[in-house]
Amino acid sequence: MKKELIFLGPPACGKGTQTNKLAQYFGFPHVDTGSLLRAEIASGSENGKIAKQFIDKGQLVPVKLVGDIIKNRLMQEDCQQGFILDGFPRSMEQAEMLEEIRKEIDKDNQVDFRATYFDIDTDVLVLRIVNRRSCSECGEIYNLKFKSPKIEGKCDICGGDLTQRKDDNEETAKARFETYFRETAPLIDYYKNKNVLSSINADGSIEEVWNRLLKVVE
Repeated sequence: MKKELIFLGPPACGKGTQTNKLAQYFGFPHVDTGSLLRAEIASGSENGKIAKQFIDKGQLVPVKLVGDIIKNRLMQEDCQQGFILDGFPRSMEQAEMLEEIRKEIDKDNQVDFRATYFDIDTDVLVLRIVNRRSCSECGEIYNLKFKSPKIEGKCDICGGDLTQRKDDNEETAKARFETYFRETAPLIDYYKNKNVLSSINADGSIEEVWNRLLKVVE
């Protein structure tokens, strides 16, 4: 049976880390909206050119365009046994669009569709964000409190310099949470009412959260 998974939760709740692990575990593609947009732009496709016009102006890419790009990706051969969506949906409009996409790409297939909510206290998330560092070379993510590098300021994997994003500060973090709770949090009830939602405690080590996640998605 085809497995289709989406993760819900506020910024820094650990979705990205667990998505990568789960994609490797199942052998499914990790479909990351941000990476898809960047790939479309780099390819010079018509959708990519349109998306670039919005991004260059600091504007959000229209939902319809994002939906078209995602649909094209989910129709590819490597997604036929399953996929894990990252960064989509983020609003009720996107959730309803995803329903239409799934109707078109799945048709008569038997599908196990699940949404998992990463439940965690906002105070913990602020600590995660302000202490987050990423490798400037390979992109590996660290946290000075929860996952510190062996050598201060250096990546364990490639030795690259660790940097902090300009928006990884307490003021910006709280603003991002306000946006999340206004736009994305309603999806929790949306998927709960469809009886496809599971919740896990996202406060803990990567392995602790991983073990909790496996129990609800396998």
